[in-house]
Amino acid sequence: MNPSEQFVEHGMSQQNLKRTSFATVLTLAYQSLGIVYGDLSTSPLYVYKTTFSGKLRLKEDDEEIFGVLSFIFWTFTIIALFKYVFIVMSADDNGEGGTFALYSLLCRHAKLSILPNQQATDEKLSAYTTQDSADTWLSAHLKLLFEKHPRFQKGLLIFVLLGTCMTIGDGVITPAISVFSAVSGVQVKIKGLHENYVVIISCVILVVLFSIQHHGTHRVAFMFAPIVAAWLLCISGIGIYNIFYWNRQIYRALSPLYMLKFLKATGIEGWMSLGGVVLSITGVEAMYAALGHFSALSIKVAFTCLVYPCLILAYMGEAAFLSKHHHDIQGSFYRAIPETVFWPVFVVATFAAIIGSQAVISATFSIVSQCCALNCFPPVKIVHTSSRIYGQIYVPEVNWLLMCLCLAVTIGLRDIDMMGHAYGLAITTVMFVTTCLMTLVMVIVWKQGITKAILCLVLFGSIELLYISASICKVPEGGWIPLVLSFTFMSIMFTWNYGTMKKHEFDVENKVSMSKILSLGPCLGMVRVPGIGIIFSNLASGVPAIFGHFVTNLPAFHQVLVFVCVKSVQVPCVSDMERLVISRIGPKEYRMFCCIVRYGYKDLQQENYNFENKLVSAIIQFVEIEESDPAPTPEEFSMDGGNLNVEHLGVSPHILSSSCYIENNFPFSCVLRVKNKNDDDNLQESPYKDESVQILKARESGVTYILGHSYAEAKKSSSILKKFAINIVYAFLSKNCRDPDVFLHVAHTSLLEVGMVYHV
Repeated sequence: MNPSEQFVEHGMSQQNLKRTSFATVLTLAYQSLGIVYGDLSTSPLYVYKTTFSGKLRLKEDDEEIFGVLSFIFWTFTIIALFKYVFIVMSADDNGEGGTFALYSLLCRHAKLSILPNQQATDEKLSAYTTQDSADTWLSAHLKLLFEKHPRFQKGLLIFVLLGTCMTIGDGVITPAISVFSAVSGVQVKIKGLHENYVVIISCVILVVLFSIQHHGTHRVAFMFAPIVAAWLLCISGIGIYNIFYWNRQIYRALSPLYMLKFLKATGIEGWMSLGGVVLSITGVEAMYAALGHFSALSIKVAFTCLVYPCLILAYMGEAAFLSKHHHDIQGSFYRAIPETVFWPVFVVATFAAIIGSQAVISATFSIVSQCCALNCFPPVKIVHTSSRIYGQIYVPEVNWLLMCLCLAVTIGLRDIDMMGHAYGLAITTVMFVTTCLMTLVMVIVWKQGITKAILCLVLFGSIELLYISASICKVPEGGWIPLVLSFTFMSIMFTWNYGTMKKHEFDVENKVSMSKILSLGPCLGMVRVPGIGIIFSNLASGVPAIFGHFVTNLPAFHQVLVFVCVKSVQVPCVSDMERLVISRIGPKEYRMFCCIVRYGYKDLQQENYNFENKLVSAIIQFVEIEESDPAPTPEEFSMDGGNLNVEHLGVSPHILSSSCYIENNFPFSCVLRVKNKNDDDNLQESPYKDESVQILKARESGVTYILGHSYAEAKKSSSILKKFAINIVYAFLSKNCRDPDVFLHVAHTSLLEVGMVYHV
């Protein structure tokens, strides 16, 4: 396996590419074409058509076409090149990019996280890096503002979710407009082809595209890069041909003066047409989001050396053609293709549109997964589509939902212009969210002065607000689609986040006190039967109320109790060696432990190993190391006491459930055999302490999982809106989401569920 393949498989977040060879960077740059630039490279299919879809028309003096090209060139240069390539891509979170990466950086440096169960031990994670430089007066004041006013923290999260929901809307519109635009090109050659046939062909392609998602992109990924590269070379070559054949003076349109002339000559119609111009930079967010799969340098090389010049030449060539063919504006892209190469370019365009759609669909899967980690989306089924390539996932529920929405947009609109209007509003909103978050990162994380921060916000933010204002005017003509989608997803996310936080508050307020546990004695007032009881809890410390509810109905419980809390932390990934944190609850004779299972926002909360084995192994390691240290005083037995991170203990042992043997490869090198009735007396002496032996015996007696189901109900005094949100929406989502036992592969025969009702 060559180094570049290795980097893609494991993800750039786990690699240091600063010392990679130039050949490796070029290889990664080539591979990034198919995954990163599919959406961006297909924009010429519909930019000019959408821009001139309103009352704006070309005149004989070519002022309009020169002005539109000038807007495209400078928008592409300032936003795509200067903002994303030179600035935004420098703000990576351990090699990861995207909206959540910026939010994660802010959460760690300014303590903005509203995730429950955050602990000081989380800051010791290897991925939890912060800048050591001193705060400026501006960064200190901003941090203080967020600390004193939790509403600003909540507002920032909602702002991030706004951009996220618009990105999901992008995942609906991109496949529809890309495939429909590519297929509609056949009408240029087949004049009598009815629009219904174009819609049917587009729908068939979309159904096939979504139907093969479960196979994963890695099976056809080797084809993506050469197809996109061929597409870029085709459109740039055609652009050069059109420039020299139709209008060699088109380069004059690169002057920014033509933008002013355009707005002066066209007025409000020209301003409204900018909603089509912004489509030229669709897909630039993918460059930043793909940092986890490639290096920043390789993505920059691919963009500056190939993507940027090819697309600029393509837009210039099409403008040169339009300057001599004003009547062909509605089909300008395909009409500008020379007759001899039309069909080959049409085929490549169709494949490129499919690839661009695939990239956005995969990005939507990743975004939903990250929202689940932030408690902003119900846990859904997430499937690994590749055992080798890092980060490739498939979310069945989201996939079929996207397919239905894409088909609805394609069949319902049947118009590239209306799709373009919807597309423009979605992407401009996401870009503005990135600009605002980037400004905060410059101040809080990079400790830059107020001048640079304001310059960044004003320069990029003003351009994006200009395009947002133009796109908003197109709301009645298709712009309402991303608004409706965004509002729907925002409502689901906010309701889920609100219900989850209220549930956590209930658990914290009603957890069993330590004094009550100690008053019950080692037996907890019950009969302790052989075995291990694993109780899933929403608390990282303490005994949950569900346990008290359980023991009041059953007089017996297991010999060893383990409270398991699955939580997310504000880092992209948590290594397997840092996944578990083990602590003890109460004195040793109680044999009660707490296990925290930590995940990053880009980790998949789905384990491929036997969770029982790893958990018991970690507890034994904890006990062995704890007993090798001086005995702690009684005061140290607190609900958060006795924490031990197992990151330095090596690979967890594998425990064979079918026998009493333990094959061990962690520091206590041994093979233990637990005595059974059929064993003789010639047993090897175990180096384990008595408590470890008792835990192993309990493991062999069986493991039972106790899962608490807390059902939320709105108080009778609550408003009708709150009752609808909690009693109907949140209850429906809770009933249909995935519980921790699913992604930890808990056998249903070992699962016991306990229900409780709480009022919010």
